[in-house]
Amino acid sequence: MAAALNISLQDQLDRITQNTRALVQPERLAVSEKATEDLFNTGIEDRILKAGAQAPAFTLEDALTHTPVNSADLLSLGPLVISFFRGRWDPYCVTELEAWRNHHSDLRRRGAIFVSVSPQTTRQNNFTLEQHGLQYPLLSDPGATVAEKFCVAHTIPQDLRRYYQSILINIPFNNAGLSYHNATEASWRLPLPAVFVIDQTSTILFAQGHADFRVRPEPAEILAVLDQR
Repeated sequence: MAAALNISLQDQLDRITQNTRALVQPERLAVSEKATEDLFNTGIEDRILKAGAQAPAFTLEDALTHTPVNSADLLSLGPLVISFFRGRWDPYCVTELEAWRNHHSDLRRRGAIFVSVSPQTTRQNNFTLEQHGLQYPLLSDPGATVAEKFCVAHTIPQDLRRYYQSILINIPFNNAGLSYHNATEASWRLPLPAVFVIDQTSTILFAQGHADFRVRPEPAEILAVLDQR
């Protein structure tokens, strides 16, 4: 754990990118690169809820307890840090989840409550929780409906759907227990990887999300925001 704490999250993500480019054919990578560029060009990053805005309330199911978790109840305990992630199939997301695991005690010392939200089913979130030894709640957001309220949700385009299918990543199954043949549009919804810090008045103190899934905010940035409250 100590070694991981000494390496920035972005450095760890950049290593994944370097390894991927060394192993995957350029024509395959081009599909993902084009989809990332197209998503950025929609202006989605400009629409993300900004610092100073009021955070929307939500209730989502917790992976460990299978009970509903209400944002108002979380905020009654302290400032809330919400990390939206795409799924356990994404090595960038897994690396980020583990980074937050390593910083969880730092968050708790600052009185903050941390939750991570994805469109995965509760079952998939539970697998994620157990596999990576996460001490914080993973909440299931079917169809990325809460992500939509934070303005970070998008639908995977057809070319990218075919790409994921070709590399055996079944996002409809991960998100809704569906096959490619009976997948709904909602099962193809994902959030941008994004982090929000919300104070106990429901005011957003920090907001950052990226159309490029290879880029994530550093935990140190969020800890600094909490220190400045």
